[in-house]
Amino acid sequence: MLTFLGIAMVITFTYLIMTKKLSPVTALVAIPIIFAVIAGFRLELGDMMMDGIKEVAPSAALLLFAILFFGILIDAGLFDPMINTITRLVQGDPAKIALGTAVIAMTAALDGDGTTTHMITISAMFALYLRIGMNPLILATISLLAVSVVSGLTPWGGPATRAIASLGLDADEFFLPIIPTLLGGMASILFIAYILGLKERARLGVVEIKDNSNVSLGMTEMAVSATAAAEESLKRPKLRIVNLILVVTVMSLLVMGVMPVAVLFLIGFVLACVINYPNIDMQKERIQAHAGNALTVVVLVFAAGIFSGIFSGTGMVDAISNALIAIIPESAGGFFPLIVAITSMPFTFVLSNDAYYFGVLPILAEAGTAYGASAMEIARASVLGQPVHFLSPLVASTLLLTGMVKRDLGEIQKFAFKWAFLCSVFMIIVAVLTGVI
Repeated sequence: MLTFLGIAMVITFTYLIMTKKLSPVTALVAIPIIFAVIAGFRLELGDMMMDGIKEVAPSAALLLFAILFFGILIDAGLFDPMINTITRLVQGDPAKIALGTAVIAMTAALDGDGTTTHMITISAMFALYLRIGMNPLILATISLLAVSVVSGLTPWGGPATRAIASLGLDADEFFLPIIPTLLGGMASILFIAYILGLKERARLGVVEIKDNSNVSLGMTEMAVSATAAAEESLKRPKLRIVNLILVVTVMSLLVMGVMPVAVLFLIGFVLACVINYPNIDMQKERIQAHAGNALTVVVLVFAAGIFSGIFSGTGMVDAISNALIAIIPESAGGFFPLIVAITSMPFTFVLSNDAYYFGVLPILAEAGTAYGASAMEIARASVLGQPVHFLSPLVASTLLLTGMVKRDLGEIQKFAFKWAFLCSVFMIIVAVLTGVI
């Protein structure tokens, strides 16, 4: 009975999310409550939901303060010199332009938000691509891959946050061992960018640009979309060294595991606010500017806690995993995390991240324990297919990207699929070799 209800709950949840009949937050809360009541769990629901909320609270705090931390630094213009320097140095060499695009996109993706990454990257580089005749699909592909890897594997990005929240894991334990895989993914993006750039160099040659003054910022009509990040009144050029030291310090302490990641980003965010915007009213304004994005995701995380709390508290996860174990051949059990990593590519393409990480992943994690695979391994494996996922029409930031480069989604999918697949496969290989999965 629990197996049937659990499967029905996942299918119902997935359908309502995919068809946009309900918002993710509403579905995460309402659907499990309804099915739990049908299963006969009524008085226990409150405790189940509270247990789930307690599990995801650290992840919610991490996500909140990481978004605010990087948002403040982007507002202050920390990354502007890098963008301007790159666009000046690359001149008219398509190979250098592609590599410069990758560096800008991966840096911008540190805030974990795909929309912000695309706005900064496309606004900075699109005019230059048009000016020398480079294919804008290359720009779109590089920006998309950067978001999928940097945002996908960092615990303040959407996919990893969902995986951590869904399984109630510790963000530090998830992230530190997967850093070599993240670096491998970033290296693969640079490699792909260079290959694409070489192809364009063979087609176009090196184009001489005598006047680069209007190209460095790419002030096309898309730049209007990045007003919040580019507004000159928010820039703090005299504090860039201080901000850089702050970022390096926070990231170094994060890698060293000195204290919980959420606490690090909280301290970093407070320092960034005080350093760049000592005026209290301006601090409030900056927090409000980023509050919408941060609050939306944090609410989603807490809703996920309710879903996972009920899913596990009712025993539905156990029932479904036992049924799944009976289907999987015993000979394949030892490769279960690898199977999860490979199947995450098609699963996350046809399912939204909410549906996959909150509906499917808990089942896979529970089933994996029967074969000796920890929930942490399954969570790490589940994010390795994100480059393919970001080609899905279910990804809002990808739809924004199509409009910014003035290309159809089908064109981007056709052009970028093999590179996204290559990026995912390379990360899976690195993850296996480093013992992450």
